[in-house]
Amino acid sequence: MPLVKRNIVPRHLCRGELPVGIDSELECVMNNTLSSIIRQLSSLSKHAEDIFGELFSEANLFYLRANSLQDRVDRLAVKVTQLDSTVEEVSLQDINMRKAFKSSTTQDQQVVSKSSVPNPVKEIYNMSDKPPPLSILSVYRDDQKEALKFYTDPSYFFNLWKEKMLQDTEDKRKEKRKQKGQKQDVDGTLQREVKKVRKARNRRQEGLGADQLHYPNMMNHAGHAHTYSGPPPSVLAAQMAAGHPPRGGGEHDMRGRAMMAYQGGTLGRTHHHHHQNPCPLPPLRP
Repeated sequence: MPLVKRNIVPRHLCRGELPVGIDSELECVMNNTLSSIIRQLSSLSKHAEDIFGELFSEANLFYLRANSLQDRVDRLAVKVTQLDSTVEEVSLQDINMRKAFKSSTTQDQQVVSKSSVPNPVKEIYNMSDKPPPLSILSVYRDDQKEALKFYTDPSYFFNLWKEKMLQDTEDKRKEKRKQKGQKQDVDGTLQREVKKVRKARNRRQEGLGADQLHYPNMMNHAGHAHTYSGPPPSVLAAQMAAGHPPRGGGEHDMRGRAMMAYQGGTLGRTHHHHHQNPCPLPPLRP
């Protein structure tokens, strides 16, 4: 609903009842119309005075702000003319030690308050009817609410604005938490991907492959670990399955027997001869 700030009265110039017993009605209507015009001009001059008064206040405030800004510009111009870079040298440390510029501009508060209400609006408010005395019914309510607020509530729009601001703040807080969680998930994924990187190997290590393996469970009669350096296990197993002795003489013969025992699952185990017999090895060709 629009609020009329200034209202010129009377609005109807010729509308009105004529008194009883008037001889010339036309003359009476003319006199009433002229008097209504004079009243309208008076109301218009009053509103004009109020408008020019507000313009004067705004212009005065603007002049004060412009004068303050001009004083600051003049002081700054004097300081700039006094500086001489060829004589006075300022080190980088001195520049860092100086305090940063901080503005002293104060923000306007209580813009919409009872003291800032324009005079025409204040007059309309004073002319309006007072609300009915519903506050006397508040003692009979069970919800402990004021009965007058169901008829008129001046703090309604403020509470509505406060709820909107709180909701916006909560939405921004949730958005920040969501972005922070997404950032942590991305960082964790990157760390896991870095951990999955395979260790680099050179071509010599890849070429050797499984040809040189160390079997910790392969123990000789002296109790020392034996390092297998013969042919690959797959080739040795194929030779033994085909009935061909491994090449290389006695040492390879012993390694072949050890390889067969490794494949049979008996290598490195402690055998008790009085309980079970050891698994015989297949005969080898001379």
